[in-house]
Amino acid sequence: MSQVSRDTFDKVMVPNYSPMQMVPVKGEGSRVWDSNGQEYIDLAGGIAVNALGHCHPAMVKALTDQAQKLWHMSNVFTNEPALELAQKLIDHTFAEKVFFANSGGEANEAAFKLARKYAADNFGPEKNEIIAFYQGFHGRTLFTVSVGGQEKYTKGFEPLPGGINHVAFNDLDALEAAISDKTCAVVMEPIQGEGGIIVPDEAFVAGVRALCDKHNALLVFDEVQSGMGRTGQLYAYMHTSVTPDILSTAKSLGGGFPVGAMLTTEKVAASFVVGTHGSTYGGNPLACAVAAAVFDEINQASVLQGVVAKHDYIKAKLLAINEQYQVFSEVRGRGLLMGAALSEAYQGRARDFMNATLAEGALILMAGPNVLRMAPSLLISEAEIDAGMAALERAVKQVVNS
Repeated sequence: MSQVSRDTFDKVMVPNYSPMQMVPVKGEGSRVWDSNGQEYIDLAGGIAVNALGHCHPAMVKALTDQAQKLWHMSNVFTNEPALELAQKLIDHTFAEKVFFANSGGEANEAAFKLARKYAADNFGPEKNEIIAFYQGFHGRTLFTVSVGGQEKYTKGFEPLPGGINHVAFNDLDALEAAISDKTCAVVMEPIQGEGGIIVPDEAFVAGVRALCDKHNALLVFDEVQSGMGRTGQLYAYMHTSVTPDILSTAKSLGGGFPVGAMLTTEKVAASFVVGTHGSTYGGNPLACAVAAAVFDEINQASVLQGVVAKHDYIKAKLLAINEQYQVFSEVRGRGLLMGAALSEAYQGRARDFMNATLAEGALILMAGPNVLRMAPSLLISEAEIDAGMAALERAVKQVVNS
């Protein structure tokens, strides 16, 4: 194929994305190089996916070893890597059963379908209502985007699936007013990601669990973005006193190889009898072999403790930038899922800061128009953090003075 560029995207791709002009061609650890040989510090992590950075040796070995053995057989058969990964997830979480998919959206689709099926089996078809939260994000299928509480992602796709209601996040009174015995599930992110990196109060999370128990509703935690060591625990629910009934995980689970999973209890899983749900690629041997290697690398005390220390280090850097330029109203998040909320004077300008940071040699993200988001590799070094934060500081200075 002839040399490709950003212009090639406009010629050959559906225009639902608007990628940066820079075209990355190589990555190693927390560094990325573009097609012109320019080097960047990666503080974006592929939107909280590249938990071990780029081309981690353990991942490369797992993939190449499995590639010599077995690629795909479908779920007409089982396979060793899928069973081994499922056992790891069960051994280290609340889960007793696992379903594999290819993405977070598919893991959530399975979770929401299972919640309705469980309610229908155990309480009757009228118990079908799902309650979720405004500014939530759960995927891009029609079902998951409807459960996500952001109108910008549903506009133009009506009619949407019914039986879904939304209430304000971190507002227990609002949930209590909405929940009823017709509610089959409450769906929430333990940290809202796309909604702005919002960590709810512990009392709210505990209250949601209590209301679900009172109304025989399942509690579904979407941990697609917050899971797999991202917060300094293997899963974010482990920071709380609450255990969900169903949990979805993806993104960092595969460290960059597409894989997702739905975790649940034996009691709830019983409703997914043979033929009720499936996925041709779900539990693919290549994906599960890589994910198992990622799991082993992340699920170490040194790595998880390092995430907490790196959070504090980055937060101190962000606060120092803010002391000089007064661009942030708040630095929030947990572990290496961090958000710097823009102050009143810079509302709506997150993309300007993101673009300026790229030009200065670092990759960051947005979480809506008013929040800068950082979700780097869990293994990022202090030297790489220093370089990335220096690039961000230069970018902030440029935007402030523009």
